[in-house]
Amino acid sequence: MPVQTQLVLYVVIPLWLLAGLLDWYCHRQSHIETTAGAPESLLHLLMLAEMGVPLLAAIYLDVNALILLLLVAALFAHEWTAYVDVSYAAPRRYVSVFEQFVHSVLEMAPLIVLLLLISAHWDQALALVGRGSERARFDLTPTATPPSWGYTVALFSGILLLAALPYGEELLRTVLRHRRRPSAASARLRR
Repeated sequence: MPVQTQLVLYVVIPLWLLAGLLDWYCHRQSHIETTAGAPESLLHLLMLAEMGVPLLAAIYLDVNALILLLLVAALFAHEWTAYVDVSYAAPRRYVSVFEQFVHSVLEMAPLIVLLLLISAHWDQALALVGRGSERARFDLTPTATPPSWGYTVALFSGILLLAALPYGEELLRTVLRHRRRPSAASARLRR
């Protein structure tokens, strides 16, 4: 396994997951459920999926031109969604300096992953743009060097505990808060 892939697995992904958990904590501290609400929370889950699926593909499938192209497309989608997220959230709730710092980690992690994987699979990156000695491959093949079962268990546990459950809780909290808040029409009827 190339050293770049090891950096992705053992450094970037753990930091990325921890930054995601810190971001969730920032949302909780700024009372997202009473400010920006479920629309912002849904954007967070969308960003998780936008990068999570291609990242898992890059970990468990042979990294070729298709996977690199998928990561590039995911990076652009993720950055656009991050822009929409902050544009939506900023007028509705306080986004602290610390949260902005956490966002910088969350925005750079996908780029770092992409650059590390491009450098580890340079021939396929060149082939993707019509250069180099290899032909671009666009097949979905399991990697010859998958992470260990122990890593896989740790990774999926980390995704569940540090990302899926916290952001799922956030969405549930925002939806429940919205349901408990009386609408303007029902408030007028009670007067």
